[in-house]
Amino acid sequence: MPTFRLKQEQAALLVVDIQERLCAAMDRDALDRMLSRTTAAIEGARALGLPILLTEQYPQGLGPTYSLLRMRALKDVKAVEKLEFSAAVPDVLAALGGRTQVLVAGMETHICVFQTVRDLAERGLSPFLLTDAVLSRAQEDRQVGLQLCRDVGAHVVTVEAALFDLLGRAGTPEFKQVSAAVR
Repeated sequence: MPTFRLKQEQAALLVVDIQERLCAAMDRDALDRMLSRTTAAIEGARALGLPILLTEQYPQGLGPTYSLLRMRALKDVKAVEKLEFSAAVPDVLAALGGRTQVLVAGMETHICVFQTVRDLAERGLSPFLLTDAVLSRAQEDRQVGLQLCRDVGAHVVTVEAALFDLLGRAGTPEFKQVSAAVR
């Protein structure tokens, strides 16, 4: 039975393809919620000292990472550009630095997120899908994407569940930072 306990020294956060043109195609309310939860995941990962990885799918066509997300939370993170739908590309895998637990946020749930989760699982890594930090244009596609990710072995969690599992206890400076991030 694989471990379902997140550990700070084993975990990393992967933000998949939250780009300008994709964001423009999303339902505004759903996008705002997903961006809020993704920002919380990034701030929490930072507080816990986790590596933060970022990908952009064909940025010439889909544009760069969404500007508000970049300005608020990702200014210091260099994006890995890719043409593959999966973000489990060599540069991302190398940047994991041997970490085996990958928290996954991004879009679209049924395409790039699903293929990333599948490829991570096939490589023996443990993907943790942050359900409140993933999005597709259509709700049906998002739901199917969530199920596909679960079917290929992802642990399905929320941002808050993952961060507090990583934290493990209250009363620390990191606890205060994570608590502020998820509010």
